Amino acid sequence: MRGIEITPEHPISELVELGRTAEREGFDTVFASCHYNNRDPFVVLDRIAAATDEVRVGPGVANPYETHPVTLASRIATLDEASDGRAVCGLGAGDRSTLRNLGYDRERPLRRVLEAMKVSQKLWAGERVDHDGTFEATDAALNYPDAVGRVPAYVGAQGPHMIRMAAKHADGVLVNAAHPKDFAWADEQVAAGLDDRPDDRGAFDFAAYASVSVAEDDDDAREAARPPVAFIVGGAAPPVLERHDIDAERAEAIGEKVAAGEFSAAFEAVTPAMIDAFCIAGTVDGVADRIAEVLTYADSFVAGSPLGPDPADAISLAGAACDRATRE
Repeated sequence: MRGIEITPEHPISELVELGRTAEREGFDTVFASCHYNNRDPFVVLDRIAAATDEVRVGPGVANPYETHPVTLASRIATLDEASDGRAVCGLGAGDRSTLRNLGYDRERPLRRVLEAMKVSQKLWAGERVDHDGTFEATDAALNYPDAVGRVPAYVGAQGPHMIRMAAKHADGVLVNAAHPKDFAWADEQVAAGLDDRPDDRGAFDFAAYASVSVAEDDDDAREAARPPVAFIVGGAAPPVLERHDIDAERAEAIGEKVAAGEFSAAFEAVTPAMIDAFCIAGTVDGVADRIAEVLTYADSFVAGSPLGPDPADAISLAGAACDRATRE
């Protein structure tokens, strides 16, 4: 997979153009990020699917808390029908602070994601489902199972248990990281999960889902990286911070500013070391070198937010960086 993430913070017409640009630049998958304060990702993905020919489309990633997992499975199945079988299901536990804003407790995230994925696969296969676990469903089914193809299920993950679960049960994992150190560590978790993976589950795709900021000017690229890095570092687990020698107190303070809506202050508090750890930021050559390092561990690559100071230009530059990174 060679994917790109589009954040639905722009008008839908602009997002559709970004999707077209992504297909033209050789990306085969377009993910739309899922946050309630942006536009509805499924509307965006439907419009992108209608405006493109071959690129796969999917949420990157939807969570099974703010939408009931059965309803979520139906929305993804609808996208698959609308796109003529091009849907990809990106599923994850969701952003803790965002869910807290909506009054949801992110309880038992691994079980919730696993159960949501398994129930979705049964529904897509035309089965009727009774489920009593982290959520309930009684005699649930889709009324249009013949319209649903086999939808690849990817799990968005950062922690060791979620990565191992994905390697055992899913079609792929979207590891949300940007530094080779993190992917070297994640590779060990994937290997442990694959040891328990039944042969009949088929091939597995270890995908790097990395924050990327690319521009003609290195400083411009790094400055555009501040917002996503603030969100990432504010929610990073202590072992991740330790891996990159990031001050935990400063990271916690950034997280508190993000949660309080003090975004400008949070972005200003991001350090160069944080950008190096949590984003692939720079010119095409520098970004290509980092992608190549990441791909010594991962099977495929997804360029995520912010992409760069100008999204349309950044998609073209990210495509060029991917080309250079994978050139033999």
